[in-house]
Amino acid sequence: MENLNKYIEHTLLKQDAKKSDLIKLFEEAKENKFFGVCVNPCYVKLAKENLKDSDVKIVTVIGFPLGANTTETKIFETINAVRDGADEIDMVINVTKLKDKENNFIIDEISQIKEASQGHNLKVIIETDLLDAEEIKLACELCIKGGADFVKTSTGFVKGGVGAKTEDVKLMYETVKDAGLRVKASGGIRDKETALSMIESGASRLGTSSGVKIVSQ
Repeated sequence: MENLNKYIEHTLLKQDAKKSDLIKLFEEAKENKFFGVCVNPCYVKLAKENLKDSDVKIVTVIGFPLGANTTETKIFETINAVRDGADEIDMVINVTKLKDKENNFIIDEISQIKEASQGHNLKVIIETDLLDAEEIKLACELCIKGGADFVKTSTGFVKGGVGAKTEDVKLMYETVKDAGLRVKASGGIRDKETALSMIESGASRLGTSSGVKIVSQ
């Protein structure tokens, strides 16, 4: 597949990542002309500094990985991230509120964080490993109502979780496509075959730490 690199957000969110690991990530993203990098908020400034002469976008995560921060905290994180140079925001949904069907809370939180994103793309991580099909569909519908730009499968931090699954990506795509939202598949995408299956299922973006391996296969 041509331009597979343009689907990839080269990701490093490990708790024990060193600065040298991040610099390597940035260099790999430039060399392979990936769409973007995805890093924790405290490294957005470092990413901006290292990617300033490239087309690589900077993506960061909000309320990561549990999604259980207060809305006010998520808003503050988002404003800071945009100020520091983030191009796109990936927020984690409050899964407890979703399971308890506190739909207005979810819609309102997404809407407020979208506003704080100041015109930048907002992706909502719904954590598919913790949801059944009905809950995945509901989460996507709430993302539409909240004004999100993307729905995203996973943080990759659920213990024993699979991450992105083609059937979940298909369900997400079918639920949001008519509203103009897109799908980001992330979690467990480690080879070209899996990457292509996610795209065929409806994903417009891939979050993976295996980007170099994938485009080399």
